[in-house]
Amino acid sequence: MASSQSKLNAGFDDFEPDPSLINDDLRPTAPAERTLSGWEMASLWVGLVVGVPAYYLAGSLVDLGMAWWQGIGTVVAANIILLVPLVLTGHPGTRYGIPFPVLARSSFGIRGAHVPTLLRALVGCGWYGIESWIGGEAIYLLLPKSIKDSSSLSQFIPWLGTSPLEFACFMAFWLAQLTIVWKGMEGIRKLEKYSAPILIALTSCLLIWAYSKADGFIHMFSLSSRLSASQFWSLFFPSLTANISFWATLALNIPDFTRYARSQADQALGQAGLPIFMGAFTFVGLAVTSSTKVIFGRVISSPIELLGEIGGLSTVVLSIFGISLATITTNIAANVVAPANALVNLSPSKFTFQKGALLTALLGIAFQPWRLLRSSESFVYTWLVGYSALLGPIGGILLADYYLIRQTNLNIKELYSLSPRGDFYYTGGYNLAAMAALVLGILPVVPGFLEKVGVLSSVPDWLVVIYNNAWFFSFFSAGVLYWVFSSLKGREEKSLPIDPLLPNIP
Repeated sequence: MASSQSKLNAGFDDFEPDPSLINDDLRPTAPAERTLSGWEMASLWVGLVVGVPAYYLAGSLVDLGMAWWQGIGTVVAANIILLVPLVLTGHPGTRYGIPFPVLARSSFGIRGAHVPTLLRALVGCGWYGIESWIGGEAIYLLLPKSIKDSSSLSQFIPWLGTSPLEFACFMAFWLAQLTIVWKGMEGIRKLEKYSAPILIALTSCLLIWAYSKADGFIHMFSLSSRLSASQFWSLFFPSLTANISFWATLALNIPDFTRYARSQADQALGQAGLPIFMGAFTFVGLAVTSSTKVIFGRVISSPIELLGEIGGLSTVVLSIFGISLATITTNIAANVVAPANALVNLSPSKFTFQKGALLTALLGIAFQPWRLLRSSESFVYTWLVGYSALLGPIGGILLADYYLIRQTNLNIKELYSLSPRGDFYYTGGYNLAAMAALVLGILPVVPGFLEKVGVLSSVPDWLVVIYNNAWFFSFFSAGVLYWVFSSLKGREEKSLPIDPLLPNIP
């Protein structure tokens, strides 16, 4: 152990990165910081999965005509597929201790890395606003009726797009999250670790309540498919894409978390919890939602509204706590870390993780999520499939570069160098092969998206098929194109020795 530490110290003594490319948030993690166990990685996914949006997933598919088991099966299948790029992208984070923005320098170039990281950040800011609004709505809906009815603050204001009371609840939730974010990655890690058992317990209580009140889940099991075979398959593939897109954001910046893992086994085993937890939680969402038909005589798909119907002071207090905890654990890990690190990467001398997180939160307000969510019932699903066309090609390029071109060998010193002779400087700091593959991976999806949002009246069927499978198409097409372009450039990629900065974690 002493020998490894002396090598590490020697490596850092010789390490002279460009100051514009590094700060404490972007440097490789030291061995002492690599303490994340498999259970703690799994806890991260519990905190991410248990939330209001995931609660709706399988139920929304049943509403569209799927049988209950088809809806849950679609969610599980999507997350099993996504598990592959998650573990593969997490590998360099654990092996080299580098975050997503630094890994992106390998394939996109020292300066070109800003393109994928800012695209990922943009999606994160949008989701941060949406999740914060959901948390604020939980507080608002569970307020005593006397406060909402007697207050002039509940009146809708057109220029604001909501009522002052709802906006105040949103801002209260917004501020509550910042207190945790300001503690940095260690605060986030502790939040996810200790919240996981609480969220599992609260979810179990809700399931037991629904089972006892509805005398079992007979109503859910009677939900058979209303679709023909052709109708099912035409719904299945866009639904599969939407569910993959749900966590495609994390599939990109998962190195931000795996860089703290103790070993590759810990990061892989911890992430294996994703399809298990998603399957379990969507089962809970579907089971409880279907039970409300028996208990209240109508279907209540919103968990916030359901908890309000149950009533009682203790239930309201517990509900606000549970929904707030579930939303915060999802929002901070999924939608703060990547945008904050992207902004740090943009200017390490000006941004810290905390400053990046604050700007992310401010941009979340600027998105005005209350207007976005009320503009169209299908917004979230158009949003999910649409942004998968941006994130899919980035993931394909990253993995093609790391596994096919570099065969998992990275020169860490070069990732922090602006030398024109550096391995990752390419053309003025940009890898044109990656940029071309990114654009060509996105373009074929654009017509289908424009038709979906109503800009185009109609497009050829084959373009609709591409849009419905946006993540798959863009991921594989961009990855293959990048590999071909890199091969045509004739760059000879030699196997590079592992830097002495960090002990090798295979």
